[in-house]
Amino acid sequence: MKILLSNDDGYRAQGLQSLREALAGIAPLTVVAPDRNRSGASHSLTLDVPLRVQRYEPDCWFVINGTPTDCVHLAITGLFDFEFDMVVSGVNDGANLGDDVLYSGTVAAAIEGRCLGLPTIAVSLVPDSGRAVHFDTAAQVARELVERLQARSLHHSLILNVNVPDLPYERLRGVEVTRLGNRHRAEPAMRGQDPRGRPVYWVGIAGAGEDAGPGTDFHAVASGFVSVTPLQVDLTRHAALETLREWLREPLA
Repeated sequence: MKILLSNDDGYRAQGLQSLREALAGIAPLTVVAPDRNRSGASHSLTLDVPLRVQRYEPDCWFVINGTPTDCVHLAITGLFDFEFDMVVSGVNDGANLGDDVLYSGTVAAAIEGRCLGLPTIAVSLVPDSGRAVHFDTAAQVARELVERLQARSLHHSLILNVNVPDLPYERLRGVEVTRLGNRHRAEPAMRGQDPRGRPVYWVGIAGAGEDAGPGTDFHAVASGFVSVTPLQVDLTRHAALETLREWLREPLA
C-alpha cells in the first residue's frame, strides 16, 4: 500500500509533519502539498496557468501556485510512475465542521482522491480558540483510521471527514459517527483602507454552530469526542426530484 498525503496549510505545516510522523512505518508515504497556505480554496483546479512542482526533501514535493486539489490530482494522474492506494489530507489547523466542508481545501483534497477512485480521509484539529496545539492527537487518530481501512475497506463512495478536539490523546472521550451540522450566518465583512486610502475588505469569520445538537459533528467535538462524518460526492437532493418534476409541469398563470 502507498499513501498520498496532502493538506491546505502548506507543505511545511505542523499538522502535515505530525501526520507523516504518525503514519511512518504503516506504509510508504509521499507528500504533495501547496507551497503556501491555501485554506478556503475549496475544490478549485488551476486551469489558466501551468503548475510547477519542486522537491522539498525525499518523498515530499510542493506545488507552486497550486491548490490542494491540484496537488492530489497531479500526484495521482501523472507526477509519479507508481499508483497510490489511499489519500489522507491534514492535519488541518482548525475545524472543518458543518458548512466548512464546502470551503475547505483539506476536505477538497480528500474529495479529489475519492473522485479519482481512492479511499480518503480528511483530518482536522479543532481548538477551543486560537491556534491548534495537539496535532499529535489528531495524527494518532488518523493512524488508527488508516489501520482500520487497511483491515476492512468501506463503500467506494465514502469520504471520511474527521474532526478531533484539541486535547491530549488520553483525554479524548471516544469516537462518534456524526452528520454535518450547520453554522449561523457568517459575521459581516470587515472594511478597511489600504495605504492609498482605497477600500479593502476581509471576509467575516464563520458563524457559530446553529444546527449543533446531538448527532452532529459540532456536538461530538464540543463533548470531547472525535467526529467521523461520512461524506459523498453526489450532492443531488434525491427526495426533491419528484417535487421538482411536478413544479416544472405546472402551467404558469
